Amino acid sequence: MLRIDDIQLAFGGLKALSGVSVHAQAGKITSVIGPNGAGKTSLFNVISGFYRPQSGSVVLDGQDISKLRPSQRAYCGMSRTFQNIALFHGMSVLDNIKLGAHTNLKSGVLSAGFRLAKTRREERELSAEIQRSIIGLLELDHVQHHHVEDLAYGLQKRVELARALVMKPKILLLDEPVAGMNSEEKREMSRFIVDVRNNWQTTVLLIEHDMSMVMGISDHVVVLSFGKPIASGTPDQVQANPEVIKAYLGSNDEPAASATVAA
Repeated sequence: MLRIDDIQLAFGGLKALSGVSVHAQAGKITSVIGPNGAGKTSLFNVISGFYRPQSGSVVLDGQDISKLRPSQRAYCGMSRTFQNIALFHGMSVLDNIKLGAHTNLKSGVLSAGFRLAKTRREERELSAEIQRSIIGLLELDHVQHHHVEDLAYGLQKRVELARALVMKPKILLLDEPVAGMNSEEKREMSRFIVDVRNNWQTTVLLIEHDMSMVMGISDHVVVLSFGKPIASGTPDQVQANPEVIKAYLGSNDEPAASATVAA
Protein backbone atom coordinates (compact mmCIF):
# COMPACT_ATOMS: atom_id res chain seq x y z
CA MET A 1 0.00 0.00 0.00
CA LEU A 2 2.77 2.45 0.93
CA ARG A 3 6.44 2.31 -0.08
CA ILE A 4 8.95 4.83 1.20
CA ASP A 5 12.32 4.14 -0.42
CA ASP A 6 15.77 5.51 0.44
CA ILE A 7 14.64 8.84 1.91
CA GLN A 8 17.42 11.38 2.43
CA LEU A 9 16.45 14.49 4.38
CA ALA A 10 18.80 17.17 5.68
CA PHE A 11 18.37 20.61 7.19
CA GLY A 12 21.55 22.46 6.35
CA GLY A 13 24.36 20.25 7.66
CA LEU A 14 22.04 18.21 9.88
CA LYS A 15 20.94 14.87 8.48
CA ALA A 16 17.48 14.05 9.77
CA LEU A 17 16.92 10.92 7.68
CA SER A 18 19.52 8.84 5.89
CA GLY A 19 18.54 5.96 3.64
CA VAL A 20 15.20 5.29 5.31
CA SER A 21 12.85 2.79 3.65
CA VAL A 22 9.51 1.64 5.02
CA HIS A 23 7.03 -0.67 3.30
CA ALA A 24 3.54 -0.76 4.84
CA GLN A 25 1.52 -3.73 3.60
CA ALA A 26 -2.16 -3.30 2.77
CA GLY A 27 -4.51 -4.05 5.64
CA LYS A 28 -1.67 -4.31 8.19
CA ILE A 29 -0.51 -2.18 11.12
CA THR A 30 3.09 -1.02 10.68
CA SER A 31 4.80 0.88 13.51
CA VAL A 32 7.85 3.13 13.40
CA ILE A 33 9.70 3.35 16.70
CA GLY A 34 12.94 4.80 17.97
CA PRO A 35 14.43 6.95 20.72
CA ASN A 36 13.72 10.68 20.88
CA GLY A 37 15.37 12.43 17.95
CA ALA A 38 15.43 9.28 15.81
CA GLY A 39 13.64 11.02 12.93
CA LYS A 40 10.17 9.50 13.28
CA THR A 41 8.17 12.72 12.95
CA SER A 42 10.45 13.92 10.15
CA LEU A 43 9.61 10.71 8.30
CA PHE A 44 5.87 11.30 8.79
CA ASN A 45 6.29 14.86 7.53
CA VAL A 46 7.98 13.51 4.40
CA ILE A 47 5.25 10.94 3.85
CA SER A 48 2.46 13.49 4.24
CA GLY A 49 4.21 16.12 2.13
CA PHE A 50 5.15 18.74 4.72
CA TYR A 51 8.86 18.12 4.09
CA ARG A 52 10.42 17.64 0.65
CA PRO A 53 13.38 15.23 0.91
CA GLN A 54 16.58 15.67 -1.07
CA SER A 55 16.10 12.19 -2.58
CA GLY A 56 13.96 9.10 -2.29
CA SER A 57 10.37 8.30 -3.20
CA VAL A 58 6.93 7.94 -1.62
CA VAL A 59 4.58 5.59 -3.48
CA LEU A 60 0.96 5.13 -2.39
CA ASP A 61 -1.02 2.26 -3.90
CA GLY A 62 1.23 2.21 -6.97
CA GLN A 63 1.22 5.99 -7.51
CA ASP A 64 4.36 8.05 -6.96
CA ILE A 65 3.20 10.96 -4.79
CA SER A 66 6.66 12.29 -3.94
CA LYS A 67 6.05 15.67 -5.59
CA LEU A 68 2.45 16.18 -4.49
CA ARG A 69 1.41 18.79 -1.92
CA PRO A 70 -0.16 17.63 1.38
CA SER A 71 -3.64 18.54 0.15
CA GLN A 72 -3.15 16.50 -3.01
CA ARG A 73 -1.97 13.51 -0.99
CA ALA A 74 -5.19 13.69 0.99
CA TYR A 75 -7.15 13.32 -2.24
CA CYS A 76 -5.01 10.27 -3.06
CA GLY A 77 -6.28 8.54 0.09
CA MET A 78 -3.91 9.58 2.88
CA SER A 79 -5.08 10.94 6.24
CA ARG A 80 -3.18 11.78 9.39
CA THR A 81 -3.53 12.61 13.05
CA PHE A 82 -0.98 14.72 14.92
CA GLN A 83 0.89 14.33 18.17
CA ASN A 84 -0.64 17.57 19.48
CA ILE A 85 -4.42 17.74 19.33
CA ALA A 86 -5.59 19.97 16.46
CA LEU A 87 -9.36 20.12 16.88
CA PHE A 88 -11.51 23.21 16.30
CA HIS A 89 -12.79 24.65 19.58
CA GLY A 90 -16.27 26.12 19.64
CA MET A 91 -17.50 23.33 17.39
CA SER A 92 -19.20 20.08 18.30
CA VAL A 93 -17.67 16.63 18.04
CA LEU A 94 -19.88 15.85 15.05
CA ASP A 95 -18.95 19.06 13.21
CA ASN A 96 -15.23 18.45 13.82
CA ILE A 97 -15.58 14.97 12.36
CA LYS A 98 -17.48 16.30 9.32
CA LEU A 99 -14.56 18.58 8.44
CA GLY A 100 -12.46 15.55 7.63
CA ALA A 101 -14.80 14.55 4.80
CA HIS A 102 -13.95 17.46 2.49
CA THR A 103 -12.13 15.19 0.02
CA ASN A 104 -15.32 13.18 -0.54
CA LEU A 105 -17.82 16.04 -0.90
CA LYS A 106 -19.08 17.05 -4.33
CA SER A 107 -20.78 20.40 -3.62
CA GLY A 108 -18.86 23.42 -4.85
CA VAL A 109 -18.12 26.68 -3.06
CA LEU A 110 -21.13 28.42 -4.61
CA SER A 111 -23.55 25.69 -3.58
CA ALA A 112 -22.16 25.59 -0.05
CA GLY A 113 -22.16 29.37 0.29
CA PHE A 114 -25.82 29.70 -0.65
CA ARG A 115 -26.84 26.53 1.18
CA LEU A 116 -28.44 25.08 -1.93
CA ALA A 117 -30.54 21.91 -1.77
CA LYS A 118 -27.67 19.79 -3.10
CA THR A 119 -25.40 20.90 -0.26
CA ARG A 120 -28.02 20.35 2.44
CA ARG A 121 -28.78 16.88 1.10
CA GLU A 122 -25.09 15.98 0.99
CA GLU A 123 -24.59 17.16 4.58
CA ARG A 124 -27.54 15.06 5.78
CA GLU A 125 -26.14 12.01 4.02
CA LEU A 126 -22.71 12.69 5.53
CA SER A 127 -24.13 12.96 9.06
CA ALA A 128 -26.00 9.68 8.58
CA GLU A 129 -22.84 7.97 7.31
CA ILE A 130 -20.80 9.24 10.27
CA GLN A 131 -23.47 8.02 12.68
CA ARG A 132 -23.59 4.64 10.99
CA SER A 133 -19.91 3.87 10.51
CA ILE A 134 -17.77 6.00 12.84
CA ILE A 135 -19.62 7.34 15.90
CA GLY A 136 -20.60 3.87 17.05
CA LEU A 137 -17.27 2.27 16.17
CA LEU A 138 -15.34 4.77 18.31
CA GLU A 139 -18.03 4.93 21.03
CA LEU A 140 -18.63 8.68 20.70
CA ASP A 141 -22.44 8.50 20.79
CA HIS A 142 -22.74 10.16 24.18
CA VAL A 143 -20.57 13.19 23.30
CA GLN A 144 -21.25 13.80 19.61
CA HIS A 145 -23.09 17.09 20.26
CA HIS A 146 -20.66 18.36 22.93
CA HIS A 147 -18.06 21.01 22.18
CA VAL A 148 -14.68 19.34 21.78
CA GLU A 149 -12.96 21.61 24.30
CA ASP A 150 -15.27 20.24 27.01
CA LEU A 151 -14.10 16.67 26.50
CA ALA A 152 -11.46 14.73 28.41
CA TYR A 153 -8.08 14.42 26.71
CA GLY A 154 -8.59 10.78 25.71
CA LEU A 155 -11.93 11.56 24.07
CA GLN A 156 -10.38 14.45 22.13
CA LYS A 157 -7.75 12.08 20.72
CA ARG A 158 -10.58 9.75 19.73
CA VAL A 159 -12.34 12.60 17.89
CA GLU A 160 -9.13 13.27 15.95
CA LEU A 161 -9.06 9.63 14.93
CA ALA A 162 -12.70 9.88 13.82
CA ARG A 163 -11.97 13.00 11.73
CA ALA A 164 -9.13 11.16 9.97
CA LEU A 165 -11.32 8.11 9.35
CA VAL A 166 -14.22 10.00 7.78
CA MET A 167 -12.00 10.53 4.73
CA LYS A 168 -12.15 6.75 4.20
CA PRO A 169 -8.38 6.72 3.71
CA LYS A 170 -6.33 4.06 1.98
CA ILE A 171 -3.68 4.64 4.61
CA LEU A 172 -4.01 6.18 8.06
CA LEU A 173 -0.97 7.87 9.64
CA LEU A 174 -1.13 8.05 13.43
CA ASP A 175 1.46 10.25 15.17
CA GLU A 176 1.72 9.08 18.80
CA PRO A 177 -1.98 8.25 19.18
CA VAL A 178 -1.72 7.35 22.89
CA ALA A 179 0.72 10.06 24.01
CA GLY A 180 -0.39 11.60 27.32
CA MET A 181 -3.10 9.01 27.96
CA ASN A 182 -3.62 6.96 31.10
CA SER A 183 -3.53 3.16 31.00
CA GLU A 184 -7.26 2.71 30.43
CA GLU A 185 -7.33 5.29 27.61
CA LYS A 186 -4.36 3.56 25.97
CA ARG A 187 -6.11 0.20 26.05
CA GLU A 188 -9.23 1.73 24.51
CA MET A 189 -7.33 3.51 21.74
CA SER A 190 -5.38 0.34 20.92
CA ARG A 191 -8.67 -1.54 20.62
CA PHE A 192 -10.14 1.15 18.34
CA ILE A 193 -7.10 1.08 16.03
CA VAL A 194 -7.32 -2.70 15.71
CA ASP A 195 -11.09 -2.45 15.10
CA VAL A 196 -10.51 0.08 12.30
CA ARG A 197 -7.99 -2.25 10.67
CA ASN A 198 -10.24 -5.29 11.04
CA ASN A 199 -13.56 -3.68 10.10
CA TRP A 200 -12.38 -1.33 7.33
CA GLN A 201 -9.23 -3.16 6.17
CA THR A 202 -7.47 0.20 6.56
CA THR A 203 -3.69 0.20 6.29
CA VAL A 204 -2.21 1.84 9.40
CA LEU A 205 1.23 3.40 9.85
CA LEU A 206 1.91 4.72 13.33
CA ILE A 207 4.60 6.34 15.44
CA GLU A 208 4.50 5.55 19.13
CA HIS A 209 6.74 5.48 22.21
CA ASP A 210 4.55 3.09 24.20
CA MET A 211 6.25 -0.22 23.50
CA SER A 212 3.55 -2.32 25.13
CA MET A 213 0.98 -0.86 22.76
CA VAL A 214 3.25 -1.14 19.70
CA MET A 215 4.22 -4.74 20.31
CA GLY A 216 0.65 -5.69 21.12
CA ILE A 217 -1.06 -4.48 17.93
CA SER A 218 1.61 -4.24 15.22
CA ASP A 219 2.09 -6.67 12.35
CA HIS A 220 5.43 -5.11 11.41
CA VAL A 221 7.84 -2.79 13.23
CA VAL A 222 10.55 -0.52 11.81
CA VAL A 223 13.20 0.93 14.14
CA LEU A 224 15.04 4.20 13.52
CA SER A 225 18.04 5.55 15.40
CA PHE A 226 19.65 8.92 14.62
CA GLY A 227 17.78 9.06 11.31
CA LYS A 228 18.88 5.63 10.11
CA PRO A 229 16.99 2.32 9.97
CA ILE A 230 18.54 -0.28 12.26
CA ALA A 231 15.92 -3.05 12.32
CA SER A 232 12.71 -4.22 10.70
CA GLY A 233 10.51 -7.24 11.33
CA THR A 234 7.79 -8.73 13.48
CA PRO A 235 7.44 -7.48 17.07
CA ASP A 236 9.19 -10.60 18.39
CA GLN A 237 12.08 -10.19 15.95
CA VAL A 238 12.53 -6.52 16.80
CA GLN A 239 12.45 -7.08 20.56
CA ALA A 240 15.22 -9.67 20.26
CA ASN A 241 17.42 -7.54 17.98
CA PRO A 242 20.68 -6.51 19.73
CA GLU A 243 20.88 -3.24 17.76
CA VAL A 244 17.40 -2.24 18.96
CA ILE A 245 18.27 -3.06 22.56
CA LYS A 246 21.49 -1.05 22.30
CA ALA A 247 19.71 1.95 20.74
CA TYR A 248 17.13 2.10 23.51
CA LEU A 249 19.32 1.28 26.48
CA GLY A 250 22.91 1.93 25.46
CA SER A 251 23.72 -1.58 26.63
CA ASN A 252 24.51 -4.98 25.17
CA ASP A 253 22.98 -6.76 28.14
CA GLU A 254 20.35 -8.49 26.02
CA PRO A 255 18.29 -10.41 28.60
CA ALA A 256 17.61 -7.39 30.81
CA ALA A 257 17.20 -5.07 27.86
CA SER A 258 14.63 -7.28 26.11
CA ALA A 259 12.35 -7.14 29.11
CA THR A 260 12.53 -3.36 29.16
CA VAL A 261 11.89 -2.94 25.44
CA ALA A 262 8.85 -5.19 25.76
CA ALA A 263 7.48 -3.30 28.76
